[in-house]
Amino acid sequence: MKILITGKNGQVGYELERSLQGIGHIIAVDRSEMDLSDLDQVRDVIRKIQPNLIINPAAYTAVDKAETDEELAMRVNAQAPGIMAEEAARLGAALIHYSTDYVFDGTATTPYVETAATNPLNIYGKSKLAGEQAIAASGAAHLILRTSWVYGTRGKNFLLTVQRLAQDRSELRIVGDQTGSPTWCRTIADVTAHIVSQSRTGDHGWWRENGGLYHLTSQGSTSWAGFTEEILRNTPPAAPVHVQAIATTDYPLPARRPMYSLLSCAKLIDRFGPLPQWDAALRLCQS
Repeated sequence: MKILITGKNGQVGYELERSLQGIGHIIAVDRSEMDLSDLDQVRDVIRKIQPNLIINPAAYTAVDKAETDEELAMRVNAQAPGIMAEEAARLGAALIHYSTDYVFDGTATTPYVETAATNPLNIYGKSKLAGEQAIAASGAAHLILRTSWVYGTRGKNFLLTVQRLAQDRSELRIVGDQTGSPTWCRTIADVTAHIVSQSRTGDHGWWRENGGLYHLTSQGSTSWAGFTEEILRNTPPAAPVHVQAIATTDYPLPARRPMYSLLSCAKLIDRFGPLPQWDAALRLCQS
């Protein structure tokens, strides 16, 4: 199986290359080799490599910047995945793509299931939803994995930001009224590898039976303030740092965020197996 991975230097892409070792022949590309904003290049690279499976963790993830850069966000998050799906269908290949909890508006009071109505509050969420829709409309064999609050030890993410700020501040004012589930990028990669290893034993019939849309996050819930407290508990800074939970309205940002974005992963757990608790995964990441 020839597997093309996009965004190899990103959080999830880097972990995917590790997790998929031994499962197939991996060809991992970065932005210099396959820039998702260059739609012709996306098509050309896929046609040159002719993979059996495309895995696309690459994305435009600057949530606030997207509010004033909608055209680029849509090209990278919607049009490029649509082209990947078209090319996968043409090759008889499959596509695994990642989406986000930000396709929801956060008005729910129980975890969102895959069939729940979407209503993104920001351009980033709209672009990711458009990507989902383009893939679904393509006819390609596919798996779309929605995840949330992704962190890791590389790139730009909340974990690294908190660790950096805690080095020289005695207090961190962090939003405490948004609820979600922090998800380690390695969890995403390992679950993806587990799915791919199962798909190897089947043909397109496997994808017809098991493909589609799934939610993939760690289990349990917290707030950004609670996430911060757990980060500092696992790796205490040199001097004590007080975490002050604040309201979303006290920290205005260009892009609106959902207040509640827990995703029900029951469908994925039933089909592919258990997922870790968010705090246990975080401890392992920081160990």
